[in-house]
Order: sequence, then structure tokens, then C-alpha cells
Amino acid sequence: MKKIISILMVSLMLVSVLLLTSCSSDSGRTLNLFTWAGMFPDEVIDGFEAATGIEVNYVNFDYDETMLAKLQAAEGGDYDLVIADDYIIEVAIAEGLVQKLDKSKLPSADNVNPLYQGQFYDPTDEYTVPYGAGVQTIVYNPEKIALDIKGYADLWDASLGDKLGIISNYRVINGMALKTMGESYNITDTAKIAEAGEKLKTLAPNIRLIKDDNLQDDLLAGEIDAAIMYTSQVTVAKMTNPALEVVFPEEGIGFGIMAMFVPSKAPDSDAAHAFIEYILTPEISAKCYEYIGYYCTNAAADSLISEDYRAFLTLPEAFTAENMEMIGNITAEADEAHLAAFTAFREACE
Repeated sequence: MKKIISILMVSLMLVSVLLLTSCSSDSGRTLNLFTWAGMFPDEVIDGFEAATGIEVNYVNFDYDETMLAKLQAAEGGDYDLVIADDYIIEVAIAEGLVQKLDKSKLPSADNVNPLYQGQFYDPTDEYTVPYGAGVQTIVYNPEKIALDIKGYADLWDASLGDKLGIISNYRVINGMALKTMGESYNITDTAKIAEAGEKLKTLAPNIRLIKDDNLQDDLLAGEIDAAIMYTSQVTVAKMTNPALEVVFPEEGIGFGIMAMFVPSKAPDSDAAHAFIEYILTPEISAKCYEYIGYYCTNAAADSLISEDYRAFLTLPEAFTAENMEMIGNITAEADEAHLAAFTAFREACE
């Protein structure tokens, strides 16, 4: 259910953006937006174009690594605004492909929830503005599963034999085993990673599916009875079947952030700042988060998200700085150990 915004609030927001961009409806300017497909509802893109006269050229990439390769080839040019995942943004910043934001053009930046700021990829919040967060969540059907699942360790229970579906992100799944051992997602000790891999192989009898796309459909259809899923998948699953149980693992919550940044040689950085400011407007943010199904990183928008969605898209009480950990970049040796462990695990599941 989409929220109806009052005429007064819309008018004030449009005036703010118009003053920021200082352009008219026939400006002839273009914002080259580079991100995944389906990140904004059409009404938000259309609203920005109507408010500013800046046409949005929405260009898509499939993987973060594809984005980075194209940004490297363009030497930080071609694109005005990019939205990508935290770990790849850290690399882009380190390579000088990202410019510092002009906070004077982003008066609504104070709306960002502090929990999502000061993270490893941008410790001083100089380069990025968060646009959604996701967590690794356990979801199960209590009509099919009698076990009271509290954390990752419970997924090894024999009662879940051939009933579990998991996403195929190797750092997330290997990290699950590490968390049951009391270790960090970002440990670089290859012996510990290998130990976690051996533990993970003992989970194989419980695994029915390993897939990234639309895993929620398999849970809803009864193909699996429990799953580890992405936030957007959990949102769809819970909206369809409210009886599903959602569990934030007691071992600790792993989370990731996707964020907006302006490339170092953006053709129109002012247009990029205007778009960021537009998205940071609470009423617009609420529309976006209802659409993409990720956790809202704009604290000022939390109360504006419709009640149908709010429980899934706003910060649960279980989330604290103490029990959350981001999955960050690690050494090449550690990453190779993770890949080897996950490959062996997948083979054990076949």
C-alpha cells in the first residue's frame, strides 16, 4: 500500500530540489545513474525529472565487479551517480574513483540513521550516502518446523534434514559456520576458515537448495521449510505469508549496506547531488524502501513507511552496534580459503 503524500509536503520538497539544482524544466541536463535494475519505482524517477528538468539515464550492471571494471575503464568518468555494495565501494575509493560529497548540497544527509554510518568502506562518511541495508536472516514455516530456531547453530539439527534452503553467497554461508564458532565474519586465519568449512560440510544433509534468485518462492511453495535469505526476499515472503517466523541469529547479525556515491570525474556532479538530496527526502525515501524491500537507512522516513511494510523495513530492536557485523574485504589468501571451503561444501550437498 503506497502512502499518499500531502500536496503541501510535495510542494515543499519540490521547491527544495529546484533551489538546489537551479535549473528549469528545459535544462537539457542528464543524470547518468549506474546501478542494478529495479532500484527505484518509476514514480520516483519521474518525480525527480519533473521537479528538476534533469533527465535520468538509468544504466544497469549485473554485479558489483562489473560496475568497478567499467568505472576503472572510464577513469571515474561517464557516470554521475553510482549505487553499489559496501565492499566494492571501499575498493573504488581506494583507487581514487570516488569524489568527496559536498555536504552543503545535501541538507537532508542528517536524516541517515547513525547505525549505518562510520562503516569500514567510508569511516568518515565523506564519500557515500547509504541507500538500504540487508541482513542474513533465518526464516521458517512454524507449521512445518517444530524446532524453535534461535540461531545458526540450530540449523544443524537433524529434524531439518533435506528441508533447508540457503543463498549462495559464500562469505555469508561460510560466515554462518564461523559465527557458530564464535569467530568474526572477517577472520583472516586460513586454518580457522578451513575448520569452519569442515563444520559446514556436516550441514549438507539438511540442505535441499542453494540459490540466490527468488529463494522466497521455494519457501512459499513448500519446496523448503526453512531458509537463510536476503532482506528483500524475507519482505516478500512475510508479506505473502505473515505466519512465517523470522529469526535474527543469536550468534550475531551480519549485515551489508548499498550506498550512493559520485565518481571522481562525474560529468554532472551537481545533478548527482540533487538526486541524492531528492532521495533523502523522507517521503521519497519511504516510497523507495517499500519498493526495494530493504531496511530503511533514512531514520526520518521510518514513520512514513506504511504499516504493512514497517515491521520488515525499519530497524528491529534486535539490531545494535554491538551485535551487528559487516562482511568486509579480507586478504586474498583468506578469500581463497573461503572459496575452497564453500566449493567443498557444495560438492557435499550434491
